[in-house]
Order: sequence, then C-alpha cells, then structure tokens
Amino acid sequence: MTGDLGAASELAFDSVAELAARLEARELSGVELVEATLARIAAVDLGEDGVRSTVSLDSEATEIAARLDAERAAGRVRGPLHGIPVVVKDNVETAGELGTTAGSLALAGVPVQRDADVVARLRAAGAVVIAKANLSEWANFRSRHSSSGWSAVGGQTRNPYALDRSPGGSSSGSAAAVAAGLVPVAVGTETDGSIVCPAAMNGVVGLKPTHSLVSVAGVVPLAGSQDCVGPLGRSVADAAALLTVLAGPRPATVGAQPLPDYVSSVSADGLAGARIGVARDHYTGCHPAADRLFEHALDAAREAGATLVDPADVPTAAELAGFADELLVLMHELHDGLDRYLAARDGGRGSCPRSLAELVAFNDANAAAELSLFGQDILVESAATGGLDSPDYLSAFARNRERARARGLDPAFEESGADAIVTLTMGPAWCIDQVNGDPSVPTSSSPAAVAGYPALSMPIGTVSGLPVGVTFVGRPWSESTLIRLASGLEHILQLQLRPSFVGSLPVG
Repeated sequence: MTGDLGAASELAFDSVAELAARLEARELSGVELVEATLARIAAVDLGEDGVRSTVSLDSEATEIAARLDAERAAGRVRGPLHGIPVVVKDNVETAGELGTTAGSLALAGVPVQRDADVVARLRAAGAVVIAKANLSEWANFRSRHSSSGWSAVGGQTRNPYALDRSPGGSSSGSAAAVAAGLVPVAVGTETDGSIVCPAAMNGVVGLKPTHSLVSVAGVVPLAGSQDCVGPLGRSVADAAALLTVLAGPRPATVGAQPLPDYVSSVSADGLAGARIGVARDHYTGCHPAADRLFEHALDAAREAGATLVDPADVPTAAELAGFADELLVLMHELHDGLDRYLAARDGGRGSCPRSLAELVAFNDANAAAELSLFGQDILVESAATGGLDSPDYLSAFARNRERARARGLDPAFEESGADAIVTLTMGPAWCIDQVNGDPSVPTSSSPAAVAGYPALSMPIGTVSGLPVGVTFVGRPWSESTLIRLASGLEHILQLQLRPSFVGSLPVG
C-alpha cells in the first residue's frame, strides 16, 4: 500500500447525506472534500500495491469544486450531490482529459466530443466527476479466460478487503472505489452481473435498474437489449441518491421537470408487511458459510415483519445458467453495436479501430500489451456473427426472453405473490488468477439481466473477512420497492463493513 493509509480517513466513509449536511453547514467546503478525496486516492489506490480502482483523475476537479462552492455561497444548490465527488466507469463517455477507453489501448488517447447522458446529468446536479474507474476490459466480454478487473489501460483492480482477491467485474473499479472509501457513490454498467456481482464481492450496494430506465447514450455498447447504467454506493440511501440523478430527465430539461426521488423510498421499516419470495434452486448450496449468512438475513427479514414465500424458485434458473443462447445474443449485438460505435468514435480520423474486425486486428498487432494474459476469443467469434436480422440471433433472442420472463421470473412472481424475490448474489471473492482466469461460480444475476428487470445487491455480512451479498429482484419499474425492502434489511442488520486492505487472507 502506497502513501499514508490514514490520510483523508476522516471523510472516507461518510454517506452522501452526511457529506451534503457538512457542506451545507459550511463545516466543509467542496474544495476541501475534493482535496481529501484526491489524498485518499493517492494513499490507498495508486501505485503497484494499491487497489488500482481508478485510471484517470480530473486535474480541474478542485476548480470545479470551487465554482460549486461559489454557487452554494450565492444560494444556489443544485441538489443532494452538489459538490460530492463521484467516480464513473471508464466505458461511460466523459468529454475532456478523463478519457474513455473501455479499458482498451485501442481507445486510449482517442477523445470523445460529448459527455454521456448520465455524466451530463451528474454535472448538472452539481456532482464532481473526479475520476474514471478501471473495469474488466470491454466490460468483461473479450475472453472466456479473463481475470475480472483487469484491463490493458488500468492493470488489475484489487479487492480492498484482501488485495489478492478479485473485485469481480465488470464494474470492478466502481465497486472497489466505493468500498475503499474513495467516494460515496460510483457509476457502473451491467449487461449481466456487472453491477450486482462486484457490489457483492466488495461489500457495497449496487442497483441494476429496469432496462431503459437510465439512458445508455454515450456508453460503449456491449449488448443493447441488456446494457444498463446504475449506481453503486456504501448504503441503500447512497445508491438511491445517485439513481435519482441518473434516472432523471435529460440535462436540457433539468429544472423544468421534477426529479424522481428514490431516496424517499428508504425506510427503516421497509420490510414490515412485505411479501418476499426466496429463490434457492441453483443459487444456494455452493458455499455453506454464505448460506448461513443468507439464512440469518431471512430470519432478520421475518422478525422485521416480512412474510417469506420459501421457496419461490425461478423455474428456468438452470437453463439461464447454461448461457449458450445469451452468449449468442450478446455476440451478435456486440458486433452490431461496436461496429457503429467505433465508426462514429473514429469520425474518419483514423485514430482508432473503426469496426470490431479492426479491433481484433489491433489486439493482434499489440499482443504484448493486450493479449499477454488472456486472449480475445469472444471478440473473434463475435466478429464472425451476422446481423441482427440473422435467424440464429432472432430465435436465440426469443428463447432467451421466454426463458427469463414468461417461463422464469413472471411465474415466480405470480405464484408467490411476492413484492420481490431474494437470493444469494454469489459467494465470497475468489483469488485473482491471471493464468487460469476467473473460476466458474454460480451467480444469480442472469434472470433479471436477460429479462430486463431491476435487481439490487446489498451486503449481509462477511465470510473470513470477505463480503457476501443478497440480491432483491423486482418486477419492471419496481426500483422504489427494492430500495424500500433493502433499506429495511440494512437497518435490521446494522452492518459496519470496512475494508482491511490486507495483502492476502490465511487459507484454511
């Protein structure tokens, strides 16, 4: 660990609401908060032995904070995020020096002309986009043998709870930055598991919203039918505060329309009178200690007044875990979306690959930097797919949606009458292995991801010092319900998780 671990620690784990209150009371200025954040990043994140969750810092962050301080002094406060530092995943476009690379050297130094919609919303709300977060390169859709949290641009992100453990992916840096106390909230993206899984592995809250609730304009595409942008935060309330901004009206209309207020759904009594289905099949039974934490969380929910329908399994869980149809869909959509994105990003300048095929060729030509740890088999296979009018694609897409919705989550909701379905997100973090790549472990992300339904992962405890989370899955547009239920469980559990930054954990 480089630098002084105690530097800037006073503010490291304050919530959005606590920081906003201190800013409003003039106990703290935005400039001081930004400077403390930069000091914290230098102390625990940068360098070969740091967490390495960030890939670039905004050199104008202090100036931006000063302007926001002046606005506050003049009586203009844009909202709860006014002056709050935020980290944004590096596949979400930011105009200017921060860059947007998706972790790939092919996009390093290639500017973008505008902020993504969600970044424009953040800036309009007064947030300070202080850094870009490392990620699993190309959102973890490059190779079947990848190491989550590694990119050619940022290297290997580490889990703050044990630096030899994986942070999960692909929103690796976003989750790790929140867990490490760099920022209270961060922006992530998910196609399948890329918010909820790293949230669970890093002991933070992650919310994948209903598909299309939050704009993906300006996000490097993976698969348009599943890509989502969502918040990661230290608490349910923090994630709700960020979602309120991300899901708000387009920046040009801010002030003309009321923002949705997801924070109003946070409730200490959120479980009282709730009906919750419990999905066990395929998602429990793989890690006894994680299962015990799950049972403890279920008991706590009952004591808080929830009725549990147990089990309320997803009938197609095993089919969805097979992944063959989903992989086919994602490959076709990546080919189509990335061809269009890269052609527009290049703008005829010859500054980067203009298609997926040219990206594959770039990686081959730069194999020492890009392909030394694992290959690009998924990109190669994606480049060989046909268009979105391909019969193979259309039939796989239809099977996928039927599996996830009509034969999956919909009957699970209908038969249980549940407000939400809860299950283990996954087990504790595995050791980083850049030889074999990530292990194949059960996760519960696919039903909601393929269906396009919302999912929220929150921590329920630790196993040998490593966080474990549960996921609440909801019907479409039920983010407020998930926030209410999760905040109720959070209040009952009263966890105070803090990372240890140990180099490794004892085995056995």
